[in-house]
Amino acid sequence: MRSDAADAPPWRAPGRFSKALACTRKRGGVTQQNGQSEMKRWRWVGLWLSVCLAGCATVPGVVTDTAGGRTVEHALAGQGAPVVVFENGLGANLDWWAKVWPDTVQQTTALAYNRAGYGHSEASPEPRDGAHVVEELRALLKARKLPPPYVLVGHSLGGLYMQLFARQYPGEVAALVLVDSTHPDQMRGAGNPDLWPTWLKVAFRLGTSDVVKQELAALDATGQRVASLPVDPAVPMFVLSALRTPGASPALADDVQRKRADFAHLYPGSTQVWVDSGHGIPLEKPEVVVQAIRDAVQAARAAQATRAATPGCAPAAGGLPGACTQGVQSGG
Repeated sequence: MRSDAADAPPWRAPGRFSKALACTRKRGGVTQQNGQSEMKRWRWVGLWLSVCLAGCATVPGVVTDTAGGRTVEHALAGQGAPVVVFENGLGANLDWWAKVWPDTVQQTTALAYNRAGYGHSEASPEPRDGAHVVEELRALLKARKLPPPYVLVGHSLGGLYMQLFARQYPGEVAALVLVDSTHPDQMRGAGNPDLWPTWLKVAFRLGTSDVVKQELAALDATGQRVASLPVDPAVPMFVLSALRTPGASPALADDVQRKRADFAHLYPGSTQVWVDSGHGIPLEKPEVVVQAIRDAVQAARAAQATRAATPGCAPAAGGLPGACTQGVQSGG
């Protein structure tokens, strides 16, 4: 997961971290130290504090507008359907999709945004759990007059939010792309924050904003809400899973890999691709994300063509398939 540390005091990170954190305007509160053990610790911090290995790429055309009664920072570009909707990881901003964005907007319409309390998006007084995040996103899509069904793309915690969206509103989803997504049980077992080493707890406490802490605190409840809802097998699923967990202890690395592998059981019939990357797949291996989105858009459009040729299938807004009154079952 990535953590932005937007409101913490200034800090200086060693080596490759400093340029990356400066590019993404991050601030925190840890002092540089030397030695092999410290570098191992910094690799851990890099996992949680989202090291931008790929530099300072940004999504163009970012604006701030009102949706659901508050201001939301977002980018909207491209033409056609289905609309691709990006959801960021813990602490991450929309620029994490900068290397994926150009190809996506050449294919179709795309929306990337910053959740409440990130960047220039106004903070929300509502709890920072998945239920509220999903409703705020739906309000933004409605305000921008972007009709469903959508191709939902989520990285890390954003993947958990998109799983909730897809399970709660399957009729609004044309396909789902999970990019090293958080597992519904991610915070259980070896992933429990109570089991973190003390230095990591301190780094997280000092180096993250209040909204990041609130989202992490609500993560397990969001995961259990996801687990309580059924999976719609009609929604095409593409799962990208990282092969590497840099800096993790053996116990945590085993736990992370087991949960990554479990997505094949959570979503039978999904396409799972193992990526030679760490957690930051959108930055480290953007071409893999690009291909998954292409496949998802193609699957959505193929479903549109099939349903359009089927008597009794009414098209949804935006020209993609809606409910079928005969001939095939509705995915909703």
